[in-house]
Amino acid sequence: MYIPKHFAETDTQTLQAFMRTHSFAMLVTQHDGVPFANHLPLLLDSSIGAHGALLGHMARHNPQWQDFPGGEVLVVFQGPHAYVSPAWYEPNAMVVPTWNFTAVHAYGKARILSESELAKTLQQLTDEHERSLPQPWKFELTQTMREQMLSAIVGFEVTLTRIEGKFKLSQNRSEQDQRNVIAGLSQSEYGKDVAHNMRKNLERK
Repeated sequence: MYIPKHFAETDTQTLQAFMRTHSFAMLVTQHDGVPFANHLPLLLDSSIGAHGALLGHMARHNPQWQDFPGGEVLVVFQGPHAYVSPAWYEPNAMVVPTWNFTAVHAYGKARILSESELAKTLQQLTDEHERSLPQPWKFELTQTMREQMLSAIVGFEVTLTRIEGKFKLSQNRSEQDQRNVIAGLSQSEYGKDVAHNMRKNLERK
C-alpha cells in the first residue's frame, strides 16, 4: 500500500484496535496465478507472535484455503471514508477534491486449523459478537452438529509478519483546514465517522 509519511500509522496497539473494530475483512491470496479475495469475519489474537494472528473460517467448497501452503496472504481492513470538498479549506488555497479514509493491511502465513482449534475459534467468534446483545445466543456443539457443520467448513490462522496502516485524515493540511474539514464532514451522516477519527487524531498531537 502506498503510504506517504504523514498518513502512516505505526503504533501496534492502534492498528490492532482498528482490526478488532473493523473485523469484517478481505482476505487476498494468489489462486491459479491471479488475485483471489473473500470477505470474512476474523478474530485477532494479539498473544500470538510479534504482531498477533487472525483466526477465521470459510466454506470447504471455497477453494481459497488451498492457496495457504507456502505463499503470503494479505488481509485488508477498511474503516470509515468520505469525500472532502475543497470548499472546506482556507480561502485562496491551491487545492483539489480528495478522499479521507482509514485502512490497515496485514500480511502473514496461513495454516489450517485442527477440528478442535476450529471449534474453539467458532466459540470465540460467536462470543465476541453475541456479548453485546440483550440475550446472547450460546454456541453449543452437539455431536451431530460437530460431524455435519465442522466437516463443511475450514478453519485457518494467519500468523502476522507485518502490519501497515494508512490513516489519511488531512494531516498534510493546516490545523485550521483540518478543523474546517471536521466541521464540514460533521454536517453529513456519511462523514460523521471520519470527522470523529480526524478529531481523535488532532487530540493525539
